[in-house]
Amino acid sequence: MSCALPKNFIGPLVLGLAVLLTAGRAAEPVEPGTPVHDVLVYKDGDRLQGKLLRQEGDILVFQSDRFGLLQVPVDRAVVIKAETPVAPPVVATPPVKAVPPAVQEQQQEKKAAERAEAEKISRWEMFSPAVLAAKLRDYFGPWHGRLAFSTEVVSDTADRSNLSLEGRLGRKWTADEVQLNGRYDFNQTNNLTTTDTLKADGLWRHDFNKKTSFIQYRPTLEWNRANFKAGVPADYVLLQQEIGTGVSLVAKPARKLRVGVSENLFDVWNNSPPQSHNARTSESAFVEVESRLPWGMLLTDRTVYYYSLSSRNEGWENRIELTKKFTETFSTAIRHELRRGSPDGTAQDYTRLKLLLGLDF
Repeated sequence: MSCALPKNFIGPLVLGLAVLLTAGRAAEPVEPGTPVHDVLVYKDGDRLQGKLLRQEGDILVFQSDRFGLLQVPVDRAVVIKAETPVAPPVVATPPVKAVPPAVQEQQQEKKAAERAEAEKISRWEMFSPAVLAAKLRDYFGPWHGRLAFSTEVVSDTADRSNLSLEGRLGRKWTADEVQLNGRYDFNQTNNLTTTDTLKADGLWRHDFNKKTSFIQYRPTLEWNRANFKAGVPADYVLLQQEIGTGVSLVAKPARKLRVGVSENLFDVWNNSPPQSHNARTSESAFVEVESRLPWGMLLTDRTVYYYSLSSRNEGWENRIELTKKFTETFSTAIRHELRRGSPDGTAQDYTRLKLLLGLDF
């Protein structure tokens, strides 16, 4: 006789074990006069001591002893309430002999050393992923995001170093979604800079008719400071504005499929001499896919095909990413990006493959 385990049972199992262990500790005898603490237990097992002030809807307002006021969603943590210790009956004791001054000084030095060690540990805990994520959640409130990085240093026939930093911020309403993204890529080979790019983009999407159709606006700003054409520097700033509409063929919580068409406006400023500015328009069609996979993985893909009715130029770009969440705060992602024949006529073609480590909040 077999018993099938429910999907995504690992997270609740870890949370349950953490609650039992913490509850067991809370049930241990407490010496009279010892401060009593509530315990905030995250799904990944991290614990913080403090006091539960109140619950506002689905948000726990928790006063941490070391990290101040935190606001944590109820689906990410639970609170183990502390039990007030019962003081034993007072028993008369004989007077205690006075402690010699030398012994008092030694006791004070020991307590001072213990306090210094405790403060040293608390400073290191400030950099733990759980604490950083809690601080970011408290600061951004209903906005959620990720801070991620990727780096590589290779020395063989050539010395190469790569660095990528990025941040994401997003929020969803009933019929609207907003995303803000920023990224910096830097590559160097034999002390020669081959990539030095700053990129920022955003998204506003509004759904109609029970999310079967939508409109969206996607601005993208790209500053390439290490671009070359025929060996000549050709640095540029690209501003792309995409206004589109489409339909949602699949709109389930675990599966999404959107297709649509857009009108794109490209503005390019060439920073290298001779400096210039040009503007072009191009039509495009796009396909977007989101799919939640087993083991807490998320697959996203966006493909865009450009075709200019005025210049007859065409191009396309694709971005596919697989994300895996290990805990509520730690994730990793592998991403492949490709751009060919950008309709603006200046932007650099590329193919990139990145492995990123991220802090989610």
